[in-house]
Amino acid sequence: MSCDCGKPKMKSDIMKDGFMRAPQRSLLYALGLTKEEIELPLVGIVNSFNEVVPGHIHLHQLAEAVKAGVRMAGGTPLEFPAIAVCDGIAMGHEGMKYSLASRELIADSIEVMALAHAFDALVFIPNCDKVVPGMLMAAARLDLPSIFVSGGPMLTGSYKGKVLDLNSTFEAVGAYSVNKIDAEELQKIEENCCPGCGSCSGMFTANSMNCMTEVLGMGLPGNGTIPAIEAARIRLAKEAGMKVIELLEDDVRPSQIMTAASFRNAVIADMALGCSTNTILHLPAIAHEAGVKINLDMINEIGAVTPHLCKLAPSGTYHIQDLHAAGGLSALMAELDRNALIDTSIMTVTGKTIKANIKGAQILDHDVIRSKETAYSQKGGLAILRGNLAPDGAVVKKAGVVPEMMQHQGPARVFNGEEEAVEVIMAGGIKEGDVIVIRYEGPKGGPGMREMLTPTSAVQGMGLGSSVALITDGRFSGATRGASIGHVSPEAAEGGLIGLVEEGDIINVDIENGKLELLVDEKILAERKAKWVCPEPKITKGYLAKYAGRVTSASTGAVTVK
Repeated sequence: MSCDCGKPKMKSDIMKDGFMRAPQRSLLYALGLTKEEIELPLVGIVNSFNEVVPGHIHLHQLAEAVKAGVRMAGGTPLEFPAIAVCDGIAMGHEGMKYSLASRELIADSIEVMALAHAFDALVFIPNCDKVVPGMLMAAARLDLPSIFVSGGPMLTGSYKGKVLDLNSTFEAVGAYSVNKIDAEELQKIEENCCPGCGSCSGMFTANSMNCMTEVLGMGLPGNGTIPAIEAARIRLAKEAGMKVIELLEDDVRPSQIMTAASFRNAVIADMALGCSTNTILHLPAIAHEAGVKINLDMINEIGAVTPHLCKLAPSGTYHIQDLHAAGGLSALMAELDRNALIDTSIMTVTGKTIKANIKGAQILDHDVIRSKETAYSQKGGLAILRGNLAPDGAVVKKAGVVPEMMQHQGPARVFNGEEEAVEVIMAGGIKEGDVIVIRYEGPKGGPGMREMLTPTSAVQGMGLGSSVALITDGRFSGATRGASIGHVSPEAAEGGLIGLVEEGDIINVDIENGKLELLVDEKILAERKAKWVCPEPKITKGYLAKYAGRVTSASTGAVTVK
């Protein structure tokens, strides 16, 4: 029978200590645990492994490494799963409605498992788009000693000497539709663009969020950039397993790491890296769980003074493996620190400050990570646009926009959903100068705020990227490039002006000056508003119906409320 015997108290003691807990201990014995293992700290290993997602197919190996680290440091690891959606596989059909919504399920289910079983600490093993933020939300909410070790990025593919990534195939579909390539070429690209396990190789959403995890201080140095297939990733997982026991012993919790200053650092690094527009959904949502507020005005304020130092795919030709070889995030943060742009006094899961973590870090390839003096731009890679079309804001990956599209006026081509737009785009119905408007794809209207890589990549593949803009109350994949403006708020289903746009209306896109405007007389808009009727919900049962009833605007991170 377990007794206190002078042991330091652990959270798991409420479940396993004393004669009253004999029934609970009997169930732990049923797992094959020994008395000694039961008496050690119990560490939950949250593993999003599955056989569907390429970014997660190898995570069982990382989990074993984490468990080895926990045991070496004197803890007992117990693994449990988390769901994970592959945004690439879900793209372009009803499945994508579930991707963003899965973020909330992930956070909620981890809360259930962690508190129901009284874990002392947690190690999170995510990799892809909504899994990383969902797990960070759970870590902030639970505030147990926690550490992250992500699955790592996929390597790039190649064909005919050309570097490929997932986006190469999406754009090849557009090229094929206008006879720029033949069916054999398309097949070769699709066979070679994703050579193995890992999160898709560009600065898409998964890798953006893995990088943000490291910058926030919740992952060890290298977490965001070490390739999935490298042995260094296995060693990192063992180190994370050992380190979580240190965090438990020292009572270091996420609330001490994910502070307002940490989130500010993350936004600064985001701007310097030119991350996915989806970070503007996820960082506010994670901050919300941590009791920190990030508003969209803060994004532009930081962007105005943060240089754009990296131009990774889809905005440039480099990939995450190149960022790693160039010194990784430590080198990037050292450059930001050299220019007094980030707060390096913040504690991290290493048990040390950022300052200590990046000591001696240096840029090893100045083509991949530029200095402030040679930056691509003295302003950050993301921008928030406002105007009558988006009074609560819209977001664009400025780093991926060609100069001639930084300011653009054109006639609206209006579509009430992604499928309508794709059909017209693929049929050649979009012309130079058009502004594609895709609405009723927001958090409520979608529901689920689908990513739309299919229409944006088709536009690029057809050669229209320097002459056509696309705006939506939905969102875009991190692989999107071009004048693609998402998260238009309020969304159409909430009565936003995007729901009143008519075919041929002139829209003004001014990225340089942060403007997104519908150039229609106010009197005409008032007449349209009086006639507008909100469409019936697209989904009326199941999880998505519940989600649609609780989700907030994209401008607040699409968090759910009571």
